[in-house]
Amino acid sequence: MTFVVTEQCIRCKFTDCVEVCPVDCFHEGPNFLVIDPEVCIDCALCVPECPVDAIYDENDLPDELQEFIEINARLATFWPQLNERREPLPESDMWADEPGKRQWLLETV
Repeated sequence: MTFVVTEQCIRCKFTDCVEVCPVDCFHEGPNFLVIDPEVCIDCALCVPECPVDAIYDENDLPDELQEFIEINARLATFWPQLNERREPLPESDMWADEPGKRQWLLETV
């Protein structure tokens, strides 16, 4: 089991979750964070810290967000590890409550 960052993080990239992670399993892309499933210890400390409710236990992931299991695993292999809190993206307040943001995910390095 692991935890998964989902589309609510896209274009926000709040890093409150990163600050509490005891194993530094978060990786940072241009407009999204992911959790490395090989490093995550399933502690769940990150879940209540996410201000946009973007983090799920993979066992509780809604059907429409299942693709984010693979997205997190794949992107964690080439995005840099993030182990400290940073400012969210400038437009984060505007995007925080927007549904259906998958199309905006930038998967570049």
